[in-house]
Amino acid sequence: MTASAKHQFLAGRLARRALDAAGGPLPEAVAAKARTCLIDFMSCAFEARDLPWSRQALAVTKATGTGAHVVGFDHVAWPRDAAFVNATLGHGLVREDMHAGSISHHGVVVWPVLLALAQRRPVSGGDLLRAAVIGYEAGCRIGRALFDADLARLFRPTGLTAPLGASLAAARLLDFDAEQATSALSLAANTVGGLNQWPHHGGSEMYFQPAFAARNTVTAVELAEAGAFASPDILEGEAGLFAAFARRLPPDGIELFADGHFEILDVYNKPVPACNFAQTPCQAAVAALQEAGAGSEAVRSVSIRVTRAALRYPGCDFAGPYERPLQAKMSIQFGVAAALARGAIEEANYARLADAEIMRLVSVTRLSEDAALTAAFPAAQGAEVVLGLADGRRIARRLEDVVHATADDVRRRFREAAGAVLGERRAREIEAFVDDLDAIADAGRLLVLCAPRGEAKRRAEPLSAAE
Repeated sequence: MTASAKHQFLAGRLARRALDAAGGPLPEAVAAKARTCLIDFMSCAFEARDLPWSRQALAVTKATGTGAHVVGFDHVAWPRDAAFVNATLGHGLVREDMHAGSISHHGVVVWPVLLALAQRRPVSGGDLLRAAVIGYEAGCRIGRALFDADLARLFRPTGLTAPLGASLAAARLLDFDAEQATSALSLAANTVGGLNQWPHHGGSEMYFQPAFAARNTVTAVELAEAGAFASPDILEGEAGLFAAFARRLPPDGIELFADGHFEILDVYNKPVPACNFAQTPCQAAVAALQEAGAGSEAVRSVSIRVTRAALRYPGCDFAGPYERPLQAKMSIQFGVAAALARGAIEEANYARLADAEIMRLVSVTRLSEDAALTAAFPAAQGAEVVLGLADGRRIARRLEDVVHATADDVRRRFREAAGAVLGERRAREIEAFVDDLDAIADAGRLLVLCAPRGEAKRRAEPLSAAE
C-alpha cells in the first residue's frame, strides 16, 4: 500500500489535519478556554489529592527519581505512570470538564498525557496549548460521530474517545510526521475501553478509566515514535473502531475544525462535583425552592423532566438505596433531593447517604423525559423541576441549559485547592505560569511547580522513549 493510499483513510486524514493546523497563534477565545480547562484540571487534581482512589493510584506507581511529576505530591515516575496518577487525580471529584456532544471528559486524558510528555524534553507553552486544542478537537469530533445514548449505556464514552484525541495531541507536541501520527491514533484506538457497569454499584473503576486511557495513550505514542506501524483504517475498517462499538461505518464528514469552529469552545466547566446530567436538574431545583420561599419540609412532590440521554445514562435514574457516594453523585433523584434539603449544591451533599430528609424527598421524586429538551440536546442540556408544596402551590423552574462555572469560578477554586496544598504564593505562581504559557519556553516546569518541593527542585532529567 502506498503512502498516498494509506492517507485516504480517516485516521490519516485526521492526522494530517491535526499536524497542518498546529502552526500559528490560536484565537484568543480558544487559548483562553484552553487555559481555563488546564487550571480546572489542576484544581480538581489538588482537591482530590487525599481521596482513596488518588492514594490507590499513587500506591501502584513506582517512584523513579527521573521522569514526570505527579500533581500535589513529591513523586516522580515514568511518564506513562505519572499520566495514570494525574488522570485519576483530575477525575477524582467528578467535577472535570465536559463535552456534551461526545458525552466525554477529554481534559482528564489530554492534560495528563501532554504534561507527562512535556517533561521528557522541553516543549514550549504555546505548543502545549495548541496540542491540547487539537486533542479536544479530535476526541470531540470522533465522539460526536460514535456515541449515542444506547452505546453510552454500555461503554464509558471518555475511555473510548479521549485517547484518540490525546494521541493526536501528543503527535503534534512531539513533532511527529503524518505516518507516525496515524499509527499513534491507531495504536491508541486498539487500547480504548471502559464498561459502564460501575454506576449500578458505585464502583471505583470509574475513577481509573481515564487513567488507563492516559497511560495507554502515552504507550501508544511512544510505540509510534519508536517506529511501530498500525492499521491506517482503524476507524472505518470492517473490524475497526466504529464497526466494533457502533456496529456501523463512521459517517462522512468527520473533519477537524469544520467551518472554522473549535470544539473546545463547546466544553463546559462543571459548577459542582457530580454527574454531568445531574447538574441542570439540581440548579433548577434550587431556583424553584428559592422562588417558593419555603424550606424542603414544605415539598410534597418533585417532578423532574430531562433529556433522553440523561434518563438513559447508567446511574442517573436511580432512587437508591445509596451505599457509596458515587451512586449519589450519579443519581439525578439524589442530587435534586440533597440540593433541596440543603439549599445548595456542594460536595458535602454526597456524603449524606442516610439523611432522612434527603431520603424522604427521593421517595416523592419522579423522573421523566421531556421531548423538547431531548431535541435540543446536545447543543443545550436543559431540565425542568416542578415542586408540589404543602400549601397546594406548584412551583416550576425550567432551565434550557446548564449554568456553567465561569472562568473566575474555576480560578477561585484552583487558588483554594492549590493553596491548601502548596500555599497561596505558589498557587498564584502556577496561575501566572498558565497565563503566560505562550511565552514559556519549557512547559514541563508546570508539573514541577505543582509538587510541594518543586520550587527547590530541578526539573527531572528528560527520558528517551525507550526508557
